[in-house]
Amino acid sequence: MDDLVYLYGLIPMKEAAETSIPAVKGFDGKRDLYTIPIGNITAIVCNLDSQEYSEESIKERINNDMEWLQEKAFHHHETVMKLSKIFTIIPLKFCTLYNNQGSLETAVQTNETKMLAAFDLITGNEEWNLKIYSDDSLLKKQVSQNNPTIEAKRAEISQLPKGKQFFEKKKLDKLVDSELEEEKNKVSEKIHKHLKEFALKGNVKKTWSNDVTGRKDNMTWNSVYLISETKVEEFLEQIQQFEKDMKEKGWQFEATGPWPAYHFSSLS
Repeated sequence: MDDLVYLYGLIPMKEAAETSIPAVKGFDGKRDLYTIPIGNITAIVCNLDSQEYSEESIKERINNDMEWLQEKAFHHHETVMKLSKIFTIIPLKFCTLYNNQGSLETAVQTNETKMLAAFDLITGNEEWNLKIYSDDSLLKKQVSQNNPTIEAKRAEISQLPKGKQFFEKKKLDKLVDSELEEEKNKVSEKIHKHLKEFALKGNVKKTWSNDVTGRKDNMTWNSVYLISETKVEEFLEQIQQFEKDMKEKGWQFEATGPWPAYHFSSLS
């Protein structure tokens, strides 16, 4: 039975001809990475034993062996990162496997037009991620004191009989929470719109819970940008300015990159 082919990413054939890939052990920790030329595109792969790494066995390890999963996911991430510093790469998801070299070649040939367009898009550009965090207890005080809707509701409650005030104040607490979320989204969207002026593309992602981030403050915004290498410095300076202007009000900014272009290549 043929070995499985594990695909890390795809690079332009011209770049593969000019520069050799680094000596890196593959997914099994034994066999090296190597390249497969497929027309104008070169695949960076390693081979895996088809019995040891069958679809069933991989699913079993992913679902039941967290240590194995973390080790292999880290290997994939670090390998793609290393390659992205050398080549223009379309990175593939963790555990992208083909039954044999022929099935990989067919997949690449079928999607060659899309892949070449993806190379055109990401060449000379970098992917950056921005996460915005908020101290909700601090922001809540600001919203409660400065929001016209809340001030009007508070004035309305003050005119009610004492008995009714208790229940209306409960409603007011919910209104404050609602206005807080609206304010956070409004501010974050305004920042995102401004930063997109420095980028070719900018996408919004799902925010992470505190269990995932390990932080006390809440993630309010999570976005990715594809930015020309010539614009990166200006982009980061703008984020630093936001941090300087807004930190005391309860906002924090975390920009990371450059990353392989997972979000801006058509195969990711």
